[in-house]
Amino acid sequence: MLLYLQCVHNKYTMKIQESVDYHIRGTLFAMRRMYNLLAAELGTTQGVAYVLISVPKEGVAATRIAPMMGMGVTSLSRLLKTMEDDGLIHRIKDETDKRVVHIHLTEKGAVMRKKVRQVVIDFNKKIQPAVSADEMLAFVKVCNVIKKEVCSEISRFTNHDCSELI
Repeated sequence: MLLYLQCVHNKYTMKIQESVDYHIRGTLFAMRRMYNLLAAELGTTQGVAYVLISVPKEGVAATRIAPMMGMGVTSLSRLLKTMEDDGLIHRIKDETDKRVVHIHLTEKGAVMRKKVRQVVIDFNKKIQPAVSADEMLAFVKVCNVIKKEVCSEISRFTNHDCSELI
């Protein structure tokens, strides 16, 4: 039996397989599985790998990482603790505001970051021949439209500014 999504706003019926959600979820699930397997080969996890490539050389405030990754603060705290225990990061309190903690990569973290970054670059190199520059620009544009609409919906329900998603 086919599942149908009733789109009341536009007054049409579509198969769920034709929805934006279906394609994004399927693609994201496949990519997560692939990146988890690749990260495991490097002796890490996708979550750790994503933090490693998200932390710039000059460091970043811990509170900025969660929105970049779409994670809750509690989950991120556990992940950062694990990374610190594994010697991949260290925390430095801000000199002017002691409530702010900056995350910096250790030498071991920087080495792992290079490996993780190369995995991402290699995957993108495999995609590039199959997708034209115009198609990639259109893809990015569609993703930005979706993120903007998602942010609008989140704001509508939570009265929370989610501009970090865009």
